[in-house]
Amino acid sequence: MAKQRVIHRCSECGGIEPKWSGRCSSCGAWNTLVEEAEAVGRAAQGLIGLAPSAPAQLIRQVDTTICHPTSTGIGELDRVLGGGLVPGSVTLVGGEPGVGKSTILLQLVAHWPGTVLYVSAEESAQQVKMRAERLGAVRDDLWLYPETDLGAVLATIERLNPSLVIIDSIQTIADADLSSAPGSVVQVRECAHRLVQEAKRRPALTVVLVGHVTKDGGLAGPRAFTRRGDDAPASASSSRSTGVTTSGSSRVPRAACCWSTSTTRRAD
Repeated sequence: MAKQRVIHRCSECGGIEPKWSGRCSSCGAWNTLVEEAEAVGRAAQGLIGLAPSAPAQLIRQVDTTICHPTSTGIGELDRVLGGGLVPGSVTLVGGEPGVGKSTILLQLVAHWPGTVLYVSAEESAQQVKMRAERLGAVRDDLWLYPETDLGAVLATIERLNPSLVIIDSIQTIADADLSSAPGSVVQVRECAHRLVQEAKRRPALTVVLVGHVTKDGGLAGPRAFTRRGDDAPASASSSRSTGVTTSGSSRVPRAACCWSTSTTRRAD
């Protein structure tokens, strides 16, 4: 078996250095290099769990009737998302601890018209149920799954075939095929990538990822997230602050932030 090579990866931009130094040569950030074992085999080539490619088709043959946004039942959230959540999209909701990310998502669940899989990687099923009871979000087609292994999560999605999957949070989900610790740039990037692939493989599936915000006000692993799509982030209102980030900015205000691979409209 080939020997694993130790590398140092920047937690800001994902750049790789052969040895540790105080400053990343790719983005210029200081004290961001983290030691990790380099992925080998299919993981190194980004080939883990690749979904079958969809055949090419003429643009006139593309069916857009299945891609109408589904309302979240929350007016301000619908405004940020351009009308609601689009089937086949992956949306990132970020904010500081205690800002209300899990609460707003359970309110979304209460109004969702289909089966929901809520992956609670940080809290127990009992904690989530107690919060859902307070919010009136307990329903017969809501599945709670306290799991941190990505493979188990994907297998459960395959078995239940839900229309909405909530991952709370992406920083605590890990792929067993990768040697990096949960929350590292490699794990966040690859886990998000595979969940995006799953959403694209199932046109009726909507995925919502919960992401943490650092004390400096940026999403943990911001570039690892934004590489999953092309849209600029927009912030939703909260009791602490409101506003919208500017296009191209990786800074996130204290309010919760939403970003989607399919949403192109931003709140004005």
